[in-house]
Amino acid sequence: MLSVVIPLYNEEMNIKHIHEEIDCLMNRECIDYEIIFVNDGSKDNSWKVIRGMIDSGQAVNVVGVCFTRNFGKEAAIFSGLQYAKGDVCAVMDCDLQHPPEILIEMYRLWKDGYEIIEGVKHFRGKENIFYRGFAKLFYKLISKTSGIEMYSSSDFKMLDRKVVDAYIDLKERNVFFRALSSWLGFKSISVPFDVMERKNGVTKWSLKTLVRYAFGSITSFTTAPMQLITMSGVLFFIFAVVLAVQSLIKWGLGHAVEGFTTVILLLLIIGSLIMISLGIIGYYLSKIYEEIKGRPRSIVAEIIGRKV
Repeated sequence: MLSVVIPLYNEEMNIKHIHEEIDCLMNRECIDYEIIFVNDGSKDNSWKVIRGMIDSGQAVNVVGVCFTRNFGKEAAIFSGLQYAKGDVCAVMDCDLQHPPEILIEMYRLWKDGYEIIEGVKHFRGKENIFYRGFAKLFYKLISKTSGIEMYSSSDFKMLDRKVVDAYIDLKERNVFFRALSSWLGFKSISVPFDVMERKNGVTKWSLKTLVRYAFGSITSFTTAPMQLITMSGVLFFIFAVVLAVQSLIKWGLGHAVEGFTTVILLLLIIGSLIMISLGIIGYYLSKIYEEIKGRPRSIVAEIIGRKV
């Protein structure tokens, strides 16, 4: 059986559309399936739509999982995979930007023996220049520090049951699904796809949430920011040695050491570097604090559909 995990936040207008498309595809290909909608604390009528579909008998293969509040996409994906019963599980967005028909291609590759089928963006859709540049910088940093190519990656994946079990067994609370699924190291293959236009509504990712997601993902998966602090310290140490040698040479030749403005600027730059470094260290400490507390990734308020 194929389990399709769909995390969602305020997607009431897209739920029925994606269910109809997946249902049509799976019935046509004679694939036994289930859809797990994970409502990540939506403020619209998303949960009512899911409940209505299940109660009316329109969606016999649908499971609805509702969080008590918004815990984030990573928590929703993790929870959906926990409740999935399939031999293979797919994760995709609810806004239909991940083409449902690609699921069939992924499923056939899984049948051929691949355990991780990665959806790779061939065309990223209509993104503004700022968003594209920010995404490129973010994924370049992740790729350089982890050795995993991330720029064209997405959350659109299909995972064998053994991969899902290995992912669920990870003890860390702050997870980055997009990178960790590759880090697990099973037999994998990529499937290119074009990012489609949203079926309905607008994106829920604001600049603030994107920046927060980027920082959270980077610090949960790599120590690159900590390494940048060390590199900056080494560069400034070299600069200080060169400046010290220059000052000593001038003093030995009987020239007065000048540059009050330079000294002030150096103090400001070094002070800023120290404050930024402390901020990065503090962020990592906060992540350690969250891990030590051991709170659950999410709290489920209600589950409807098949018996789980």
